[in-house]
Amino acid sequence: MAAEGASTSGEGTVRVDVWIWSVRLTKTRSQASAACRAGHVRVNGERVKPAQALRVGDQVRLFHAGRERLVVVSKILRKRVGPPVAAEAYVDNSPPPPPKEFAAPAAVRDRGAGRPTKRDRRELERLHGARHKA
Repeated sequence: MAAEGASTSGEGTVRVDVWIWSVRLTKTRSQASAACRAGHVRVNGERVKPAQALRVGDQVRLFHAGRERLVVVSKILRKRVGPPVAAEAYVDNSPPPPPKEFAAPAAVRDRGAGRPTKRDRRELERLHGARHKA
Protein backbone atom coordinates (compact mmCIF):
# COMPACT_ATOMS: atom_id res chain seq x y z
CA MET A 1 0.00 0.00 0.00
CA ALA A 2 2.93 2.34 0.60
CA ALA A 3 3.86 2.12 -3.06
CA GLU A 4 0.50 3.53 -4.10
CA GLY A 5 1.20 6.73 -2.20
CA ALA A 6 4.58 7.04 -3.88
CA SER A 7 3.19 7.00 -7.41
CA THR A 8 0.50 8.74 -9.34
CA SER A 9 -1.96 7.16 -11.71
CA GLY A 10 0.15 8.19 -14.67
CA GLU A 11 -0.72 11.89 -14.47
CA GLY A 12 1.59 14.83 -13.99
CA THR A 13 5.32 15.22 -14.21
CA VAL A 14 8.40 14.65 -12.10
CA ARG A 15 12.04 15.75 -12.31
CA VAL A 16 14.25 13.45 -14.38
CA ASP A 17 16.87 13.03 -11.64
CA VAL A 18 14.21 12.16 -9.05
CA TRP A 19 12.60 9.58 -11.33
CA ILE A 20 15.92 7.92 -12.26
CA TRP A 21 16.74 7.60 -8.56
CA SER A 22 13.20 6.47 -7.66
CA VAL A 23 13.22 3.55 -10.11
CA ARG A 24 16.70 2.51 -8.94
CA LEU A 25 18.66 3.18 -12.14
CA THR A 26 21.21 4.97 -9.93
CA LYS A 27 22.06 4.44 -6.26
CA THR A 28 21.73 8.07 -5.20
CA ARG A 29 19.89 11.14 -6.38
CA SER A 30 23.16 13.05 -6.55
CA GLN A 31 24.50 10.43 -9.01
CA ALA A 32 21.38 10.92 -11.13
CA SER A 33 21.83 14.71 -11.08
CA ALA A 34 25.53 14.40 -11.94
CA ALA A 35 24.70 12.11 -14.86
CA CYS A 36 22.22 14.70 -16.18
CA ARG A 37 24.72 17.54 -15.84
CA ALA A 38 27.42 15.46 -17.57
CA GLY A 39 25.15 14.80 -20.56
CA HIS A 40 24.70 11.07 -19.86
CA VAL A 41 20.90 11.34 -19.75
CA ARG A 42 18.71 11.92 -22.81
CA VAL A 43 14.93 12.17 -22.87
CA ASN A 44 13.37 11.58 -26.28
CA GLY A 45 16.81 12.08 -27.86
CA GLU A 46 17.55 15.44 -26.19
CA ARG A 47 20.15 16.10 -23.48
CA VAL A 48 18.41 17.23 -20.33
CA LYS A 49 19.14 19.08 -17.10
CA PRO A 50 18.26 17.44 -13.76
CA ALA A 51 15.08 19.53 -13.34
CA GLN A 52 13.62 18.56 -16.75
CA ALA A 53 9.99 17.42 -16.45
CA LEU A 54 9.37 13.77 -17.26
CA ARG A 55 5.99 12.37 -18.40
CA VAL A 56 4.55 8.92 -19.02
CA GLY A 57 5.61 7.65 -22.44
CA ASP A 58 8.95 9.50 -22.51
CA GLN A 59 12.01 7.52 -23.57
CA VAL A 60 14.97 7.87 -21.19
CA ARG A 61 18.50 6.90 -22.27
CA LEU A 62 21.01 6.74 -19.40
CA PHE A 63 24.70 5.85 -19.57
CA HIS A 64 25.77 4.86 -16.06
CA ALA A 65 28.31 2.44 -14.57
CA GLY A 66 29.74 1.53 -17.97
CA ARG A 67 26.37 0.47 -19.35
CA GLU A 68 23.68 2.10 -21.45
CA ARG A 69 20.09 1.82 -20.20
CA LEU A 70 17.17 2.58 -22.51
CA VAL A 71 13.80 2.73 -20.74
CA VAL A 72 10.29 4.00 -21.49
CA VAL A 73 8.42 5.63 -18.60
CA SER A 74 5.18 3.80 -17.77
CA LYS A 75 4.54 5.20 -14.28
CA ILE A 76 5.57 8.40 -12.50
CA LEU A 77 7.28 7.85 -9.13
CA ARG A 78 8.24 10.67 -6.80
CA LYS A 79 9.72 8.58 -3.97
CA ARG A 80 12.15 5.67 -4.00
CA VAL A 81 10.38 2.32 -3.92
CA GLY A 82 11.37 -1.32 -3.70
CA PRO A 83 12.79 -3.17 -6.73
CA PRO A 84 9.58 -5.04 -7.66
CA VAL A 85 7.52 -1.82 -7.71
CA ALA A 86 10.32 0.09 -9.47
CA ALA A 87 10.46 -2.51 -12.25
CA GLU A 88 6.78 -1.84 -13.00
CA ALA A 89 7.45 1.89 -13.52
CA TYR A 90 9.31 1.44 -16.81
CA VAL A 91 9.70 -0.80 -19.84
CA ASP A 92 13.36 -1.81 -20.21
CA ASN A 93 14.56 -1.80 -23.83
CA SER A 94 18.26 -1.82 -22.89
CA PRO A 95 20.75 -3.86 -24.88
CA PRO A 96 22.14 -6.79 -22.91
CA PRO A 97 25.32 -6.07 -20.92
CA PRO A 98 28.54 -7.11 -22.65
CA PRO A 99 29.86 -10.55 -21.70
CA LYS A 100 32.65 -10.72 -19.13
CA GLU A 101 35.05 -12.33 -21.67
CA PHE A 102 35.29 -9.08 -23.63
CA ALA A 103 36.63 -7.11 -20.67
CA ALA A 104 40.16 -5.80 -21.07
CA PRO A 105 42.76 -8.05 -19.46
CA ALA A 106 44.16 -6.69 -16.24
CA ALA A 107 47.89 -6.73 -15.66
CA VAL A 108 48.50 -9.10 -12.77
CA ARG A 109 51.77 -9.46 -10.93
CA ASP A 110 52.54 -12.09 -8.37
CA ARG A 111 52.40 -10.82 -4.83
CA GLY A 112 55.87 -10.21 -3.46
CA ALA A 113 57.44 -10.24 -6.93
CA GLY A 114 59.09 -6.95 -6.15
CA ARG A 115 59.56 -3.93 -8.30
CA PRO A 116 58.79 -4.40 -12.02
CA THR A 117 61.79 -4.64 -14.32
CA LYS A 118 62.18 -2.32 -17.27
CA ARG A 119 60.89 -5.10 -19.52
CA ASP A 120 57.82 -5.62 -17.27
CA ARG A 121 57.13 -1.89 -17.26
CA ARG A 122 57.25 -1.72 -21.06
CA GLU A 123 54.84 -4.66 -21.34
CA LEU A 124 52.46 -2.96 -18.91
CA GLU A 125 52.63 0.28 -20.90
CA ARG A 126 51.95 -1.63 -24.10
CA LEU A 127 48.89 -3.30 -22.52
CA HIS A 128 47.53 -0.05 -21.10
CA GLY A 129 48.35 1.98 -24.21
CA ALA A 130 50.37 4.55 -22.27
CA ARG A 131 51.70 7.50 -24.24
CA HIS A 132 55.41 8.03 -24.59
CA LYS A 133 56.92 11.08 -22.97
CA ALA A 134 58.09 13.80 -25.35
